Amino acid sequence: MENKIEIYKNPDNSTELKVQFDTDTVWLTQAQIVELFVSSKANISEHIKHIFDAEELEKNATVRKFRTVQKEGNRTVTRDIDHYNLDMIISVGYRVNSKQGTQFRQWATQRLKDYLVQGYAINEKRLAQKNQEVEHLKTGIRIISRALEESTNDQNKEVFQIFSKGLALLDDYDHEELDKLGKTKTEAVYPEFKDYMSLIQNMYSAFKSDIFAKPKDDSFKSSINQIKQGFGDTDFYPTIEEKAANLLYFITKNHSFVDGNKRIAAACFLYFLDKNKALTKEDNNQIIDNDTLAALTLFIASSKTEEAEIVKRLVLSILNRNK
Repeated sequence: MENKIEIYKNPDNSTELKVQFDTDTVWLTQAQIVELFVSSKANISEHIKHIFDAEELEKNATVRKFRTVQKEGNRTVTRDIDHYNLDMIISVGYRVNSKQGTQFRQWATQRLKDYLVQGYAINEKRLAQKNQEVEHLKTGIRIISRALEESTNDQNKEVFQIFSKGLALLDDYDHEELDKLGKTKTEAVYPEFKDYMSLIQNMYSAFKSDIFAKPKDDSFKSSINQIKQGFGDTDFYPTIEEKAANLLYFITKNHSFVDGNKRIAAACFLYFLDKNKALTKEDNNQIIDNDTLAALTLFIASSKTEEAEIVKRLVLSILNRNK
C-alpha cells in the first residue's frame, strides 16, 4: 500500500489527527497518541515502556521512523520521528481509555480494509493487462512463425526472421526468461582509464559544449574498474557480454559527468566490445545497430535501482542473440 495520510476526527470532533498509513497499518507519533487519548506524555511513555518490558509487542515491529516537518518558532525543521503502529495504539488504548481506543481502532481498520480492496482491484486490473499483453505477443509469434512456413520468398523470410527474434525477446522479457550468462568466455582486454579518456576527448568536436564530459567526481574510474572484479579465481562477470552489459549500466547510472553521461556510456560500451573483438559478427556486420544502442542506453537511464538486474539481462540477451 502506498504511503497515505488521512485526517481522523472522533465522533464529537474534539480530536483531529493527521494519520499516516503505510505497510498495511497505521502510524502515530507519541504526541499524537497523547492527544488521541487526552493523556500526558509521561503517562503514555510509561505505558509504552511496560508494553515492551512485558514483551507484549516487539519494538522492531511496532516502531518506525518517518520524516516529519515541524515548526519551531519562525523555522521549519525536518526530523526523523518515532511513530507507533496500530497494535501499539490499541494496546495503549486499553490502558488509558478503551472507548476512545475502540473508536479509533474501528476507524483505522475500516480505512485499511478500503485500501486493501482498492489495491486488490488495481492489481487485478494490472494482471489482466499483463496477461493480455502476453497473449498479444504469443499471437504475434504464432503469426510470424506461420508466415515463415508459408513464405517462399527469401527476402520476406529474412524480414520475418528479424521480427520473430524481436518478439521472442519481448516474450522472454515478460516471462523473466532473459539470458543470465554471456557466451564469450575469453580473457578480456581492459582499456586503461587514459584510453577511455582519449576516446571521450575525441567526442568533443561532435558534442561541443563547455560542460560536456566535465567530471563531477572519480566515479568514472570506479565504473570501468568494476567489471574487472572477482573473488580469488572467480570472475564476477565471466564473459565479455556480461562485462560489456555491466559497463554500459555502471557508466550510465553513475552520472560521473556534468553532461554527456549517456553518450559517453554508449561510446565506452562499443569501445570495450571492439577491443575484445566482439563488436562484429562473423559476417562483419555490427552486433548492435545505432537505434538499439540508443534505446538500450535510454532504457538504463530511466530504470530504477531495483530493476538493475532485468535491465542488464536485456542488454546481455541482445548481445548473445545477435551473434
